[in-house]
Amino acid sequence: MVVLYPQYMHGCLDMKKSQTDEQRFWYKVEKTNYCWNWKLSLDKDGYGRIKVNRKKIGAHRFSYELTKGEIPEGLQLDHICKNKACVNPDHLEAVTCDENIKRAENQVTTINSRKTHCPKGHPYSGDNLFFVKSGHRGCKTCHRQKALLYYHKIKHPK
Repeated sequence: MVVLYPQYMHGCLDMKKSQTDEQRFWYKVEKTNYCWNWKLSLDKDGYGRIKVNRKKIGAHRFSYELTKGEIPEGLQLDHICKNKACVNPDHLEAVTCDENIKRAENQVTTINSRKTHCPKGHPYSGDNLFFVKSGHRGCKTCHRQKALLYYHKIKHPK
């Protein structure tokens, strides 16, 4: 059984090679009333991928650069619609890495960055705040209490 693909029809077997990157891009986009969904190759995280100059890049990045220009240095694209397969440039915004992480809804880092108090109710601010080597925040009040408990456990065992 012979399967004909649109890029190989009309007797031109090398039509795919003669297509521009832009033509190949639009062939793989399905426009809906809201998002423009990438129809083919998705990576493990759900983002569309397209090969340009023998290198695979994000389809959303290609779309943004095609329609809005170069992505500014130090910025990354945020999907405002939260659909990783969307390549609609109106749904993409160039933001800093920190801003992109803060906008993510289910990321642990986002959830923790919104916390203003430790689990025991002490504020994560002012003199009560410290940072560990890994970058995590800590509560000085709780840290002191744990240190005292440890000290008494070691020095004065029961």
